[in-house]
Amino acid sequence: MPDRTESIESMEQLALVWRAMVLDRDPAADVRDLPGIAVRWADCRFAFWNCVTLTEVDADPALLGERLRQAADIMRAKRHPGFLWLFEDLLDTEARAQVRAEAEKAGLEYAFPGTGMAGDLLPLPEPAHPELTFVRVTTDDQLRAYVDLNSRAYGFPLEDGRDGLLGSTLWKNQAHAYLGLRDGVPVSCAATVEADGRLFVVLVATAPEWERRGYGEAVTRKALYEGARATGLTRATLHATAAGAPVYPRIGFRPNSPMGFYSLKQ
Repeated sequence: MPDRTESIESMEQLALVWRAMVLDRDPAADVRDLPGIAVRWADCRFAFWNCVTLTEVDADPALLGERLRQAADIMRAKRHPGFLWLFEDLLDTEARAQVRAEAEKAGLEYAFPGTGMAGDLLPLPEPAHPELTFVRVTTDDQLRAYVDLNSRAYGFPLEDGRDGLLGSTLWKNQAHAYLGLRDGVPVSCAATVEADGRLFVVLVATAPEWERRGYGEAVTRKALYEGARATGLTRATLHATAAGAPVYPRIGFRPNSPMGFYSLKQ
């Protein structure tokens, strides 16, 4: 049997961090741990805060199909759309080969890929970029700039992103959230939060017109550096999109489980 230690860690980190994020958005949010399914659903317009994930290890095709149907039923009962985050390495070999077909049968469609990553990579040297200055997010205006960068990078309407984060105290006080400024204008952002003895990297984004200049890597390094200084933690985890995945190995992250993001069929 393959070693799934880091893939399990990746799934558990999602469930832990998203619990905090969702409850920060709405203390009455749907946060449940069901057999084989973790629900982390704020039911807000920011789709990333509406999350279901499968938690069993070595699920076979029959169990996978059952859990996917249950997850789809949970998603259908909500007002706002979100995603099923599926860690493919947690499935058995046969289930991995059939996952897209089983998702289709459950009424789900593949949205985009991701990758779980982790690393014992700290301490890092103090980061710098010749074109950027860094500022920690502590005000409502800075938080608005942070979430607007994410909305633009991921293709969400600005108001949807703002519905997820504006008004948060967690993001202004507990998260080590940083903006990268070019000539005083926010062009990139990243944050780390403490999660069960690790730093979890979350909501990294760069303005589309400023990509491929190293801004995302630089601000991620800043968030990790400051998070480590504040907490003393040296291990970090994250979930990367396809666009961001090439950046993180340069910092010291290693990929573990491939991930699939699924939404309800329209």
